Amino acid sequence: MFLFLGGEVTVYDKDIIGIFDIEECSVSRMTADYLNNCQKQNKIVYVSQDMPKSFVVCEDKTYISNVSNNTINKRGYK
Repeated sequence: MFLFLGGEVTVYDKDIIGIFDIEECSVSRMTADYLNNCQKQNKIVYVSQDMPKSFVVCEDKTYISNVSNNTINKRGYK
């Protein structure tokens, strides 16, 4: 099954490792380091230019989305 992340981006649900709230996780130094490393390796995909609410870690890329982590999770369980 595919999961819609916002904008025009969908990902295969089997590729998803985790879905996280960007506000809650961004206070962690480990998360900031992870996102910075992904940025340096060009493995970040911005789904929208709107204010980011979540990030979705997949096997090959990390997606920054304007859709909340709760909404993305609900889409996956329908």
